[in-house]
Amino acid sequence: MRSTTMNRAAIAGTAVAAASVLLLTGCGTTEAPAAAGDDAAAISIVDDRGETIELGAPAEQVVALEWNTAENLVTLGVMPVGVADVEGYSAWVKSESLDDGVTDVGMRGEPSVDAIAGLAPDLVVTTTDLPETVIAQIEEFAPVLVVRGADASNPIGQMESNLERIATATGTDDEADAVLAEFDAKVAEGKAALEEAGLAGTAFMMSDSWASGGQVSIRPFTEGALLTAVTEELGLENAWTGEGDADYGLGSTDVEGLTSVGDVEFLYITNGAADAYAVDLADNAVWTSLPFVKSGNVHRLPDGIWMFGGPSSMNDYIDAVVDTLAV
Repeated sequence: MRSTTMNRAAIAGTAVAAASVLLLTGCGTTEAPAAAGDDAAAISIVDDRGETIELGAPAEQVVALEWNTAENLVTLGVMPVGVADVEGYSAWVKSESLDDGVTDVGMRGEPSVDAIAGLAPDLVVTTTDLPETVIAQIEEFAPVLVVRGADASNPIGQMESNLERIATATGTDDEADAVLAEFDAKVAEGKAALEEAGLAGTAFMMSDSWASGGQVSIRPFTEGALLTAVTEELGLENAWTGEGDADYGLGSTDVEGLTSVGDVEFLYITNGAADAYAVDLADNAVWTSLPFVKSGNVHRLPDGIWMFGGPSSMNDYIDAVVDTLAV
């Protein structure tokens, strides 16, 4: 399993656990060791921009400007003081809940710099999806750790790297090790359950969708998507061969594009009542003629599983896939 991930020891920017103590000798006398100060807990970490972030101590007052960074903080036991779009997070990310006292600092793509500054954070964590101009404004008053939101060439490795970098910045490396061990165990358990149910090697497709103006847009999760990679780790085989973007591995098609897919296990996630497959396509002749629709292999997974989250969301996803298919 860990062959798909980055070697933690190779991640640039490891923490400096303690400052070196110098014993100075001269004229027959030896100076007493310097008292441990702030340098003893200093941290230096290189983020996904290649920028070095220097912290005098593990960050405690942290603002998260993307949901996966907020999720990872809570997973590690660090409740952020501020999060972008708290209401949206609470609707889409059920794996890790925010405390009621967490301050909303605006939208993910357009946070309020003033609101962030008002919290006096000792660290702001965001992703490469945030415009550099906004990051530069925040860096005027707080260090900013920027992780890549996703990497379609190594989706699971990037997810784990993001968790590890945030752990280093917050002094929670041991907690990160435990979280990743739990994720590995969850994958192994899920794979075993699907094998026992006779589903090893079963073809699947993962997607989400939305309707606008009477048209249904379908977003396939391609080979580079995080959910696709996790599902493949469970022993299933991705049937969608279309290309996706370089970060999130997301493609685009319409209902006619699904005619190239055979009788697969068709998985999807939506939220609330916005279910284009069950509502907008219910009477669509192309949709109802698809092999997986005719055989009843269309599966809506539970709400609140963040498709682009961290190990905690992926654990929920694995549970949902196993509970849905291995029945």
